[in-house]
Formats: sequence, structure tokens, C-alpha cells
Amino acid sequence: MKPALHPGRLLARRYRLLDQIGAGGMSVIWRAHDEVLDRIVALKVLAPSLAADARFRDMVRTEARSAAQLVHPHVTSVHDYGETVAPDGSITSFVVMELLTGEELELRLTEGPLPWSEAVELGAQVADALATAHRLGIVHRDITPANVMLTRTGAKVLDFGIATRVGAPDEDEDGDTFGTPAYVAPERLDGAPAQPATDVYSLGVLLHQALTGRVPYPADTWDQLSAALAAGRPPSLAGVPGLPPEVARICLSCLTRDPAARPTARQVASGLRDQLLPADPQAATMLAPTVALPALAPAAPTPAAPASARRVPRPVLVAAVVLAAAVGLAGPALWPDGDPPPVALPTTSPTGQPSPAVPDAAPAGTSAPASPGRPEPTRALPGPASLLTVANRLDGLIGAGLDGGEIRADVGLDLRNELRNLTAAVGSGPADLTGPVTRLREKVATRVREGGITPGYARRLDSAIADLAAARV
Repeated sequence: MKPALHPGRLLARRYRLLDQIGAGGMSVIWRAHDEVLDRIVALKVLAPSLAADARFRDMVRTEARSAAQLVHPHVTSVHDYGETVAPDGSITSFVVMELLTGEELELRLTEGPLPWSEAVELGAQVADALATAHRLGIVHRDITPANVMLTRTGAKVLDFGIATRVGAPDEDEDGDTFGTPAYVAPERLDGAPAQPATDVYSLGVLLHQALTGRVPYPADTWDQLSAALAAGRPPSLAGVPGLPPEVARICLSCLTRDPAARPTARQVASGLRDQLLPADPQAATMLAPTVALPALAPAAPTPAAPASARRVPRPVLVAAVVLAAAVGLAGPALWPDGDPPPVALPTTSPTGQPSPAVPDAAPAGTSAPASPGRPEPTRALPGPASLLTVANRLDGLIGAGLDGGEIRADVGLDLRNELRNLTAAVGSGPADLTGPVTRLREKVATRVREGGITPGYARRLDSAIADLAAARV
């Protein structure tokens, strides 16, 4: 007799199980074929021992509803939720998600801490995902390395299985605290309601571990956590090679005992990305167009990693930016209007079709100052930046526009959805970016006419989108 779940079984007359790819305390993960849309997906199926309990089925359904609201490049997409009843009356409850290819952060950290630039980019991506969840009133409650996947397109936050609404009680029906002890904020031990600040504390623990290889307060139980918090010395990031002081300040501010004193997830994302901008003069110019441009100096050579430290495949994070000379990344936005750069970028629209025009209505006196010096026409420039670097730069620009009121919230969500679809298409195999880039530029042009983006900011977005066509795939 075959077990209830086995390769070949069809769930909800749609999802054909292929093979089991993971298991946890509450669920098993199957690779499956969606026979309606003809695509491979991941099915998170509630463990049979728990499926008969309506409370646990409700938890799975809540995860699906919470995560389905989050359309973001660094959150795992949820496609569907379903329940099936077998002839014997047993219930199978499952969530259908995108199938990710990559490596769990937890596994990566068994090798030791990340280089600080990779850890900071990872932290910014997770913080940005949390900022979107918090804006929708959702608290994750279990940000740990086991719930972050490293993929070709960056970090992905997984498992909203114990997510809840802001202000909801933070204990289950038996009075137990949800989460993983070493990552749980101190106030949660006292039963304080779920708040975004509790996720920010967990983010601080995650960043501390990525930078140092250890959590600030090691604990496997709630009693151990209480004792560690009572006796432990304040965490420190001293000794992390090359770590900017501002990164240490941001991380430690996330770990402060007072929830009200912690920064928001959006502030963490912006602050961490700011520490990466010196290696990327184009992003710095787009995010601060009224300040003088920094002097362009050749990038310092990056020492090669030892062979024993190389992993294949590994996600390319912001370290790719450091490998390019600063002047090579500078795009058309760095040159005065009407004065073309010495190297032409590929067109982002079909041959013979003009790119969509974005209204030129930037207020007088706010245009970017002239470049401090032009390279000679014969000077060799480095190759284009990677697609991941350019996409992360554009994502950060969208976030900054949302914070500054330059982009309406629904428009920012729409743009990020388009960007996510573009990077996902490349992640699944060779793809022609001409069509997706053109559609994204057209969307910006349309939204500025509708009043969803300010004209000046639309020009900066259009410049960043244009760089996608020239990115290295």
C-alpha cells in the first residue's frame, strides 16, 4: 500500500507530486508539476500527524494569505492554497510556492561569516522585504538563517508560517512563545504584542551572525535566552575586517533592548545600502543628485579568494560592484544633458522604435552638477555591471522614492513586481531583456503622466532602467 503522499499523486486535480525535497517539524516540501499552467512549483504540505487539527490547517492558510500579499523581489512568491480530502477522511493541506534554486543562509554560515559587503547587502535585502511586510501590517516573527535562501537574484525570505498582524497577541493558545529563541526580541518573552520592532531585532541578530559567524546571545531554550540576556555583555562587532563604523552602529541599534529605540526596517535598508554606495558612483548620483560628484578613482584590486572558499553556484551579491572600476559603472545620468558619454549603451527598445519619453520637468536648480572631469575618448572602460547589481540598485532607488514621497505606494509595488518578473525570467534561463526593459520604461512614462511618480524622479528611474539592458547576464 502506497503512503498518503507519494510521487505521482495528484493534489486538487492539478498538482502532480514529483519528489520530496525537504522536511521540517510541521511540514514536508515537495517538488511538483502544475498541470494547469505547466510549470514546476514547490508544495509545502502540512505533516499528516498535524493535518487533522484545524488549528494547524488555519496556520498554513494564514501563511498563504500573508505571503500572497507580499509581491517583492526578496520574498518567496505564494501561488495557491489548497485542501484535499481522501476517501478515508484524512485531510491534506498545502501551500503552493515558487520553487527556488539556491542555498540556505544557515548552511552557508556553517563555513564562517560572510565578507562584510556581502553581509550588508544581504541585510539590506532582508530589511527591504520586512519593510514591505510591515507596511502591509504583517510581522514575520521568525527571521533566522534557516528562513533566508540565497539565490541568483539575491536573498529570499521564506516561511510566513507563524506570521501575524501587527498588534496581535504574541503567544499561542497554550501561552507558548513563537519563534527561535536566539533570534527572539527580549520583549517577546514578556508576551508583548507583535510589532515590527520585534522583526528588526531578529534582523539585527541575523546581520550580527552574518558578520561574525555567531549570534549575540546563544540560546536553544527560552530559559537559556532569559539567562543570556540577563548575564550577557552588550554585543560588539569589533574585529570584523574592514567593517564601516556606521554598519556596526546600525546593527547594534537593531539589538537595543528598547523596541522604541530601534530603527524601522526601511531605515535599516536605506542605511545599509548607503554604506555600499561609495563603490557605485552612479547609484550615489541617482540617490543624491544635488551634491557634488565624488572624484573617480580606480577601484582597489580585490584579493582572490582561496580555492577552498569557492562555492559553485554562489549568489553574486554586492561584491560584484567592487570588482568594477568606478568610472565604468557611470551611466548617462552622470553626464550633462545633451553631452553624450564616450561609450554608447545598447538600445532598450526594438530596432527603429524610440524609447518611451519621460517628461522632463525637474525643478530648476536641482539638476545634477557637471561631471568633475571627462575621460579621454580613447580610454578603455570596464565591462557592464551584473544584472543583479543593476536590479538591486533600481530596487533601492524605488525604495528611496517611496520613503521620500516621490513614488506612490501602489506604483512602487507595481514597479517592483515588474522588476521581479524580469529577474525571474533571467534566472530561469537565457532571456532577451529588450521587451521587459521597454515595458518597464513605458510603465514609468505612463505612471508619471498619471501623477504616480514625480517627473524629476521619473527621469532618475528611467536612467536606472536603461542600465538593465546593458547589464551582464
